[in-house]
Amino acid sequence: MADVFLEKLHPGFAQTITLDGKMIVHQRSDFQDIKIFDSQRNGRVLVLDDIVQLTTKDECAYSEMLTHLPMLEHGNVKQVMIAGGGDMAIAEEALKHRGVEDCFNVEIDPQVVELSRKHLSEVNAAAFADPRLKVQIQDAFVFLAEKANKHRFDLVIADRPDPVGPAEVLFGDTFYERVRDALAPGGFAVFQNGVPFFQPEELTDTLKQMQRTFRYCGVYLSVVTTYIGGYMALTWASNDAVLGDPKKWEGLEAAFSAARLRTDYYTPAVHRAAFALPKWIDRLVTG
Repeated sequence: MADVFLEKLHPGFAQTITLDGKMIVHQRSDFQDIKIFDSQRNGRVLVLDDIVQLTTKDECAYSEMLTHLPMLEHGNVKQVMIAGGGDMAIAEEALKHRGVEDCFNVEIDPQVVELSRKHLSEVNAAAFADPRLKVQIQDAFVFLAEKANKHRFDLVIADRPDPVGPAEVLFGDTFYERVRDALAPGGFAVFQNGVPFFQPEELTDTLKQMQRTFRYCGVYLSVVTTYIGGYMALTWASNDAVLGDPKKWEGLEAAFSAARLRTDYYTPAVHRAAFALPKWIDRLVTG
């Protein structure tokens, strides 16, 4: 009988994933419990502290929407910072843009990086081979406070897990203030904020924090099958620019074609649709 992984992410609701073979990795780092295994339906799976972080079958819906959507609207992203993201799947998507000069991936847990390099090459091999990738084994909260990073980044992506353990600091007011100060003029910051169906407070609380910190902020959506609960909320913020501006959408097809991006989820049509919120999510956003 095949082994089964049980994820109890939300009170009263859980999912099981049937393994294809035996557990590939089960290690304890200085920060968290790490599992990697093959599944029967979702490809290879990365789990941290018994919470699914990535499956190779549907990570595109997450990684592509956190990168290509803000990058194509911005139009000239050169400096990228990723907070977390030790699997490097997001870095690989960001580095598909030829205009990027540096991509700093700031991950606190070196074990996640090395295990992902070894076992998740399907989603990160191109990133590790790219000299523009700068892997920083460091707390992103500390990295953002460094003087050299003030007003430096055209795009900051917070690929943070849920607000527990070492990631809890990445959900506080001071974190958002440091992200604000790290953005270059016209820059965007994007964040994952959970599944509103099961985690409405994570979205509403974050938006209140952002409204205190940034001039502009908002929400767009993706659907990542493995992140149970339907829509995943991706939030954005900026000091001086608006993401989801229909005036910028007129050139999306041309920009997407010129970038020569190979994607599995993102398209210009999906880009536009991501800002159309179901009424129940709109109520969470507008109060």
